[in-house]
Amino acid sequence: MSFLEKQFRLKECGTDVKTEVMAGITTFMTMGYIIFVNPGILSNAGMPFGAVMTATCLSAAIATYLMAFMANYPIALASGMGLNAFFAFGVVLGMGISWQVALAAVFVEGILFILLTLTKLRESVVNDIPMSLKIGISAGIGLFIAFIGLQGAKIIVKDEAVLVTLGNLKSLEVGLAIAGFLIMAALEALRVRGAILIGILVITIAAIPLGVAQAPESLVSSIPSVMPTLMQMDFSGLSNPNFWIVMFSFFFVDFFDTVGTLVGVTKRADMLDCNGCLPKAREALMADAIGTVAGAVLGTSTVTSYVESASGVEVGGRTGLTAFVTATLFILALFFSPIVAIVPSCATAPALVLVGVFMMMSLKDLDYGNWTELVPACIAIMVMPFSYSIAVGIEFGIISYVAIKILSGKMKDVSAIMIGLAVLFIAKELFF
Repeated sequence: MSFLEKQFRLKECGTDVKTEVMAGITTFMTMGYIIFVNPGILSNAGMPFGAVMTATCLSAAIATYLMAFMANYPIALASGMGLNAFFAFGVVLGMGISWQVALAAVFVEGILFILLTLTKLRESVVNDIPMSLKIGISAGIGLFIAFIGLQGAKIIVKDEAVLVTLGNLKSLEVGLAIAGFLIMAALEALRVRGAILIGILVITIAAIPLGVAQAPESLVSSIPSVMPTLMQMDFSGLSNPNFWIVMFSFFFVDFFDTVGTLVGVTKRADMLDCNGCLPKAREALMADAIGTVAGAVLGTSTVTSYVESASGVEVGGRTGLTAFVTATLFILALFFSPIVAIVPSCATAPALVLVGVFMMMSLKDLDYGNWTELVPACIAIMVMPFSYSIAVGIEFGIISYVAIKILSGKMKDVSAIMIGLAVLFIAKELFF
């Protein structure tokens, strides 16, 4: 216990071992889907499913352990959704680039991130974002993660005419998801510790006899070899202009997805200091950068910080011990993958919706009397879920912030970094 206290400063952060362990388990259960979804997506690019599954677990564990010990933050990392789809369908199948060359692009991106983190540029970006946009980013992530949860629960489904519509409320999956949300919300109202985790477990157990989830035939599984993807990066494409376009695309999305997740989750956990800056931002960003390099070496797409970490924060996770528990569960998942596969999306989806509610609570801190601060924050909130991208939400928020400030004669409120980012984003949209 003395080691845990010394390493993670539990009392100082107002938490304890039991709370942190519960938070780590909750985070893992809400993001554990990546263990099977990531290799499923990357296998479309010709990558072996088993090797990618092992690479996914190992890279997530490495990056999350680094986050735990370097930054002491309750944030987990793994191969990013969206980035893996771009890797498989946009780069490999769309552009005809081999997955080995695509891994090399991810590796170069990670090395560039390490160098930028050493120069404190990424840290400056995190800390220079004004508080109003930090609030907007946090609330936008809340709306985004709730949207993901509603889709996972099949309460909201795709519609060709109006893009999205209400799902079949008569289905068992939707019914279980709604029941799960009500259970979690009621337990939170009663201030029951671990309400989200309890809700996930209750719905998972109920789903098995109802046929929505299947009990595993065995509890233990063999670990697929990672050798088919280990150190398979192919740098022969460095002279091809498409290589650098791919690398820049990975770089841009990962950069601002990570910034957004760090800002949003730590804002919700009250980890920002009185100036709105994030202590140990450099260490957190370095963990993300090294994780990306490790992922490329092991054989998976870009590793990034996960918004699902907010579920652990809502359970009470406040230190790296939460991340440590999550990372350890990724290692154990290699041995007990049948157990991980039991948990259906209708059990984890309502947790994401409830977390979205919590994260949108930050809107109470917005200055509704200052139009130049309010409008950019609202733009970030609206664009993030509808573009299905944290990075794009941040992009539109920053551009609108700089433009409205300048047009309102308040350019002195805008930092040089914010102006530079706005110019970069506009150039990106015009030329890429």
